[in-house]
Amino acid sequence: MRRLLEVLVLSVVALFATSLYAQQNAPQHAKAFATAPEISFTSAGNNFLKLPAGLYLGEAMAVARNSKGQIYVYTRSGEDTRLFMFDAEGNYLREIGQGLYGFAMAHGLRVDAQDNIWAVDEGTDTVIKFNPEGRVTMVLGKRPEFEEGIFQTPGRGWTIPQEPYRFGRPTDIAFDKEGNVFIADGYTNARVVKYDKWGKFVKAFGDKGKEPGQFNTPHSIQTDAIGNVYVADRGNSRIQVLSNDLTLRAIYDNVGAPWAVCITPGPHQYLYSSNSNPDNNNSIIGAVTGEIYKMELDGTVLGKFGHTGKLPGEFSTTHSMDCRLPNEILASEITSWRVQKITLQPQAGK
Repeated sequence: MRRLLEVLVLSVVALFATSLYAQQNAPQHAKAFATAPEISFTSAGNNFLKLPAGLYLGEAMAVARNSKGQIYVYTRSGEDTRLFMFDAEGNYLREIGQGLYGFAMAHGLRVDAQDNIWAVDEGTDTVIKFNPEGRVTMVLGKRPEFEEGIFQTPGRGWTIPQEPYRFGRPTDIAFDKEGNVFIADGYTNARVVKYDKWGKFVKAFGDKGKEPGQFNTPHSIQTDAIGNVYVADRGNSRIQVLSNDLTLRAIYDNVGAPWAVCITPGPHQYLYSSNSNPDNNNSIIGAVTGEIYKMELDGTVLGKFGHTGKLPGEFSTTHSMDCRLPNEILASEITSWRVQKITLQPQAGK
């Protein structure tokens, strides 16, 4: 009996020590919140973007501004993928990359510090860099050969090796101040890949799964001023924060399923995250919550705004956001086929 008691005590001590070690060495998680204050806002309405007669947006997959405030929208409809350019007031200017071999199924779009335009095409497994004049200057990835086909296996993707210069349905792109490029790669490979500014492979991180450092559809990606990388791990309902060399630093699991993330410029940066997945605990089963969260970079939730719907000021599957202006957000929506301009009102005490 005494021996049995000794074994039980040692087992409890070992279990406690293991648990304590795990708590001390696990990536820091943002504390879950009970409620988030509502942020007042206004919408410029459904007709903010003004297209010529006979030209329409399809699914508004991605939106981005350049340093002049000009707006780019990456859109798809059926087999048609197009990249449109507008002025700061939403007036149509021109189309970029019409008929380009790398355009098949639009997904992500960002503009870097030099106003280069980067289009992430899920259908061709490529990331295409355009200079500010709209000429192609770099291509990362490789469009599948004809015999490989596109979307051959269940889940709309085929299995390919995690090679340095090939992607499996990539989703988004981000940049640091040195010009390094970070690609969320994406539906098939479930990893983050880093390249230098010349397109040379540096490192890859992550694979498919739900453990810390694994991903289930890394759907959106951004960097902060010091180079940390924020990955919207959509299928795992969390944001994973990596260092610049792709080491896991933190996990924020308090904002639903993040479809899009955006980080503001300036000395005090904010993180915005859109929740576009069903929330079976707080709404009708099968409904989409639709809200967008405003956060500190450490994961603290400052507030939220919006809910599901297709009226101005409502959101239906926000797929991408631009927050180059801290209190003015451009939100592109898939199922409403539109881009909304949202102006946030000052929060009390902020």
